[in-house]
Amino acid sequence: MAVLRVGGGEVSIGPCAGRGGDFAGDLVTLLTGPPDLVLSLTESAEMERVGAAGLPEALAAAGVVWRHVPVRDYGAPEAGWPDAEAAARDVLARGGHVHVHCMAGCGRSGAAVLRLMVASGEAPAAALVRLRSVRPCAVETPAQYEWATTGSVWKR
Repeated sequence: MAVLRVGGGEVSIGPCAGRGGDFAGDLVTLLTGPPDLVLSLTESAEMERVGAAGLPEALAAAGVVWRHVPVRDYGAPEAGWPDAEAAARDVLARGGHVHVHCMAGCGRSGAAVLRLMVASGEAPAAALVRLRSVRPCAVETPAQYEWATTGSVWKR
């Protein structure tokens, strides 16, 4: 899990809990110094496939807010992103911690974190360099970069 200071708070980015075959262990790691908000950018079927279908309930039991914005791999949020972004920016403005994940913690989540960085006033190119300094795989395609920096939807 990689961590950055963004907008007065902290953003972490990483793969979906359970992706490596140890959902319980990944959940313990995620909840260490727990985030205030978790943004899941995976589709429900992806989460089920890696044993993470119980993530929403586990987070709720730990007092962590969960927002699900399902995004197809290499796709863009079609619904739910504006509300999720507003919630994340609110947490960050209060000095809180937001965790963002997709399946691998690279493309979809990298684009979302970059978008939060740009929305917090960072210059896009410099923000991408800073993001990739802690998560080299973040933002996999030019179209993801475009979405993150301009808000236009990228296509698969």
